[in-house]
Amino acid sequence: MKKIVAIIALFCSVAVFAQNEQLAFNYFEKGEFEKALATYQDLEKKQLGNTFFIQKIVACQQQLQKYQEAEKYLKEKIERTNQPLLYVELGYNYQLQKDMGKAEKNYNLAIKAVSDNPSYAYSVANAFEQKVLLEYAIKAYDTATSINKSMNFDYQLALIQGQLGNTEQMIDKLLSYAYNNQQSLVVVQNQLSRFMNEEGSDTFNASLRKALLLNTQKTQDIFWNQFLSWYFVQQKEYGKAFIQEKAIFKRNPDMFLNIVNLGRLAKDEHEDAAAREILAFVMENTDEPSIKMSAEFDLLEMDIAIAQPKDYPSIKQRIDSLLAQYGTTPYSLKLQLQKADFEGFYLKDTKAATQTLNTALGLQLNRYQTAEVKMKLSDILLLDEKFNQAIIYYAQIEEDLKNDAVGHEASFKVARTSYFKGDFEWAQKQLTVLKSSSSQLIANDALELFLLILDNTVEDSTQTALKKFAKADFKLYQNKKDEALAVFKDLVEKDTTESIKDVTHIRLGEIYDSKGQYDLALQNYQQVIDKYKEGIYVDEALFFSAEIYNKKLNDPEKAKPLYEKIIFEHQDSIYFVEARKQFRQLRGDTNS
Repeated sequence: MKKIVAIIALFCSVAVFAQNEQLAFNYFEKGEFEKALATYQDLEKKQLGNTFFIQKIVACQQQLQKYQEAEKYLKEKIERTNQPLLYVELGYNYQLQKDMGKAEKNYNLAIKAVSDNPSYAYSVANAFEQKVLLEYAIKAYDTATSINKSMNFDYQLALIQGQLGNTEQMIDKLLSYAYNNQQSLVVVQNQLSRFMNEEGSDTFNASLRKALLLNTQKTQDIFWNQFLSWYFVQQKEYGKAFIQEKAIFKRNPDMFLNIVNLGRLAKDEHEDAAAREILAFVMENTDEPSIKMSAEFDLLEMDIAIAQPKDYPSIKQRIDSLLAQYGTTPYSLKLQLQKADFEGFYLKDTKAATQTLNTALGLQLNRYQTAEVKMKLSDILLLDEKFNQAIIYYAQIEEDLKNDAVGHEASFKVARTSYFKGDFEWAQKQLTVLKSSSSQLIANDALELFLLILDNTVEDSTQTALKKFAKADFKLYQNKKDEALAVFKDLVEKDTTESIKDVTHIRLGEIYDSKGQYDLALQNYQQVIDKYKEGIYVDEALFFSAEIYNKKLNDPEKAKPLYEKIIFEHQDSIYFVEARKQFRQLRGDTNS
């Protein structure tokens, strides 16, 4: 019993101590330095010699301009603890009083302590860094390594050089550290990616690429090819990453899966040319059925996305041939789902699609595979305008996978189905919850649909224009582009609801773009750019216009200012990162 009481008492004292520490922190953050000082002094009495508390006490005293008290306190603590980092604190206390002679004397005493015992380098250099005395921090690390050659501070020195703006030295030290400590590669890459993604990082990216290329040329170690491949992936230059991965594969065939994953990534990022080249290489260099089937699936998916009706028979034949080769089993489920999707949305044969999916449901599937099949079946039922049946299947998935991304997707599709039906009030209730979904994609889609309904209910309480728009959106879902086009054009030309005009022009632009009528697409996007500058769709209009000029009309000079406008005026846009990448490429920043 006594032991239990003692344990409880210990836990209580620890909890109280933690609360007091948080209280001291809060006082300090709010600028209540007298209260913070008293609290930190109480904490330090319970943990004598705790350098963190000593530093906080001194910081409070300095904020209160009690420099003599801080000096006396630090000298006592140096005598008692013999912690050299306190020389840094004492030196800084003199520096605040503009006594640089005494300040430098104490800074040098801290450096001397490192020279006597290199293990002090971490704490002393860290103390210098906290005071932004970066040259002294470098000196502390260099002093330690000059005495103990086995110590390595490349990572710490790299970050300091970064703070000083010496990016080339930072890169060299980070790369050196990564090579010598390959278990820390991810840490280094995360640090580099922060600098790569900062605004105005063009010079940094060019320096990093140059350093990686030099290391690749200097040594045959595939570590540098892998690092360079990682760099190109960050830049979304998948073709260049593929060159590195092929070089790695030639020397180490066990790294083949990296190429497989790169192909999938390029496809997911809609870099179709690079994806096709990589997937073709995958097909030629493997006999593994699962890898081959996955590559076939990805190639089919890209072909379907750009297929014209004349291409449909040959695509159907390819799918049937693959299923005959791999069999109708859980192993080939992705192909079966692809077959059903193609039958329903492209061949308009919902009966065949439903039959394909019902066959799949008869297989030995796990709960996630079952959810995938039911989701596709719901999509086909919706395509067939069987709204209520579709909602029933979506709701089953929602119930089976409540707190899962798949469940959230089903919830969104329930809301979207209600929107297609014209039941906007129920759709809004669903979307209100989904806006805060942990799945960013679902949250973005939910917010976009929520705002569409909200904006067009405020101006038009009868929701007449919104009903027409939802009807046209449903036609788009059914892949009936010409019918959707007619309704959207009617909305623009005849409806007086102003709030729906900008998004209608976006839809028209997207349809004309998909039909290869780029002039009409650009005209509609320009309407949004000119008339709805303050609206929420202007960044889409700018980006989609830039993409047409850049990738379809081969007119980079017209694309550049549109990308640039997104970079400088729409930094919160979901298209910001891609716009910046394309702008840099057009400007010539990422040429190797």
